[in-house]
Amino acid sequence: MTDGRVLALDLGTSSVRALVFDDHGAALPGKLARRPTHLEITDEGKAELDPDNVVAAVGDCLDELAGRGDLEGVEQVATSCAWHSVIAVGGDGRRQTGALTWADTRAAPLVAELRSRGDMDRLQAATGARPHTLYWTVKLPWLAGQLSPAPARYLGLAEYVTGALLGDERVSVSMASGTGLLELAGATWDGQALELAGVDERALPEIAPGGWTGRLGREGAGRWPALAGATWHPATGDGAASNVGAGCVSPDRVAINLGTSAAIRVVERADQAGPLHRELWRYLVDHDHVVSGAAFSGAGNLYAWLRQVTSLPAEGSVEEELAKVPAGSRGVVVMPYHAGSRPPLDLAAGSGAITGLSLATTAVEILAATLEAVCYRLAGGYEALAATLAEPPEVVASGGAIVASPWWQQTLADVLGRPVRLVDEPEASARGAALLALGQASDPATVRVVEPRPDATEAQRAARALHEDLATRLGYG
Repeated sequence: MTDGRVLALDLGTSSVRALVFDDHGAALPGKLARRPTHLEITDEGKAELDPDNVVAAVGDCLDELAGRGDLEGVEQVATSCAWHSVIAVGGDGRRQTGALTWADTRAAPLVAELRSRGDMDRLQAATGARPHTLYWTVKLPWLAGQLSPAPARYLGLAEYVTGALLGDERVSVSMASGTGLLELAGATWDGQALELAGVDERALPEIAPGGWTGRLGREGAGRWPALAGATWHPATGDGAASNVGAGCVSPDRVAINLGTSAAIRVVERADQAGPLHRELWRYLVDHDHVVSGAAFSGAGNLYAWLRQVTSLPAEGSVEEELAKVPAGSRGVVVMPYHAGSRPPLDLAAGSGAITGLSLATTAVEILAATLEAVCYRLAGGYEALAATLAEPPEVVASGGAIVASPWWQQTLADVLGRPVRLVDEPEASARGAALLALGQASDPATVRVVEPRPDATEAQRAARALHEDLATRLGYG
């Protein structure tokens, strides 16, 4: 452990952020720089970042911090990066594509055929993932079929950035686990997954060994002298880092994050984690810990969409209007897959549905049903996680969408039938990465604890049963 400061980089799909934390993992006021990134999206399912723009954004953030003297005293650098991105690189060393993100679904036609090959139960148990458009098992054969000449190798966004700054393109075990190609127990590339992807290890980044650290290259050390001697730590997948930042680092707590999208996750020691539930995925936090959970592409983005296309009340009064809608939203049922689905479901963007409408249905009732549907998905994730744990875990919720909505907080507690502890940690992923670099864990302050209301919980059980029955009949799985 060190008394020095930690610089945390958060490489997301909408922005790059750089924050400075003290030696206890507390963000230092004002020591933050942010730059937007541009996600290129098309109707065909493309969702790519320009990795050179991400590198430039990191540089701009560091320039801003350096210009204010905020990098002085930084001894360690930690990175949180969005999982699942992939960049194709040609034999000449030049990239052939942008960074295909988790949201890129162009490879979807390959999923069913790849899942028909071999033992998928064995693959999920070993790698934590079945073939899905998120993973390299599907994206790599799609890229090989699209590009001429075929790619020679592949990198993730985190490796591209560390290659540019440190001259080291090795991949952390956390980022490697998000590819769907890593055998988790041994932290080595999995043979069955490589066969499905149509590659061998020579096409993939070298896995960084335990205890790996790095240093800025000569150009970076000259540009940011305060960081010349700083120790760089392996990148951590953003979901894993978010759990650490929310104080959920043991199996007695699950973290629910509700922002643009939604996720529920639990962290355990790798040598103590039980079998993986079929409805969940599992990745690595580091060499010693795993994170298991479920994620959903629709959450706060659905609220934003409804605000654009319906006549919802003004922001200041929508909570009051939501409170007038009874549990179950008077029979309105929403399948919240407008933005598609994450594993294990294979639903493309445009798979959302709203049923039970009448001429008397209001925009607020549609909103209530939408937000309830997100809670039902999270409840399913909670039940799958709890089935693998010794005791039902405490629920800790965070994220801008739920922090902003007391109604959503209460509905989540009612649907789960359990207390929900709300924490407000807007930079959970960056904070988690900093804490991992420090070898520490700490809890953010509790905003409030929301208790379930027995009558509302019973009504939500009935509404959820209707939702699940309709999902089955409509083929949503």
